[in-house]
Amino acid sequence: MTESHDKATAPDVVDMAIIGAGPAGLTAGLYAARAGLSAVVFERLSPGGQLAQTDQLENYPGFPEGTEGFQLAYAMKQQADNFGVKTLSEEVTAVDLTATPKALTTPFGTHYARTVVVATGARPRKLGVANEEELTGRGVSYCATCDGNFFRGKTVAVVGGGNTAVADALYLARVCEKVYLVHRRDQLRATAVYHQRLADLPNVEFVWNSTVSALEANEAGALARVVVRDKNSGEERSLDVSGLFVAVGTLPNTEFLQGALKLDQTGYIVADETGATSVEGVWAAGDVRTKQLRQVVTAVSDGAVCAEQAAEHLSL
Repeated sequence: MTESHDKATAPDVVDMAIIGAGPAGLTAGLYAARAGLSAVVFERLSPGGQLAQTDQLENYPGFPEGTEGFQLAYAMKQQADNFGVKTLSEEVTAVDLTATPKALTTPFGTHYARTVVVATGARPRKLGVANEEELTGRGVSYCATCDGNFFRGKTVAVVGGGNTAVADALYLARVCEKVYLVHRRDQLRATAVYHQRLADLPNVEFVWNSTVSALEANEAGALARVVVRDKNSGEERSLDVSGLFVAVGTLPNTEFLQGALKLDQTGYIVADETGATSVEGVWAAGDVRTKQLRQVVTAVSDGAVCAEQAAEHLSL
């Protein structure tokens, strides 16, 4: 039976706890607050998630000329704040989602909520080659818009073939002397609109059917070259670069759940189109859940749907 919605008897229990302040989490908070629910968003880093690290967003409706990711994320945060959503800069490290109310543990204590929306998103997948950890921050990066300016006028490489990799290459081509785009297949997986745009850039060179086999440092301990191996011939080639930007997919931020929710074989939360998870009163929104398309627009949609579902759940 769903717990009765009685704030007077449980003043320290919020109606909705939202874990993660990316587009999905901020939208869930906004919709929850507009529905009259008390909502708290937990975020261990700065609000906005991966959106805040995106240089230019061209496929979000309502912006004919595109918009900066940080600018859009900041506007989402302001809008949620204006409707009374509370944000706590605390990382949720453990949960008890079967308790009544549900318990969320952070380094600062335990918080309680009647419903929970998990919107922790995903993080960049690493290549898994030798020296990657040692060279991270010394030439190896997972965020072109964060670090690209450090390589202004230099030669860099991007690994990947999806939308993120292509967007990274387009951005870097504006500030770097040359950009290698290394992809394990012979054609990009990215949306078709990007293909010709990349092909028209004189300082972008495609390295097809290739994977990164080694990273080599200079005497100062910074990245000096990337060794790539042709998947068909097995031949290796060295690319003299100052920076390597890795964009080969993501991993869901679900480790803190520790079995509290059903996950698929890759670690994403199993949830239906309403965001409902394996536990009553708990929803998953955005990149952290099983879905076909992980984009800002689908994350925002998830957040809205989850909040409406939670409001209906609490009214029962």
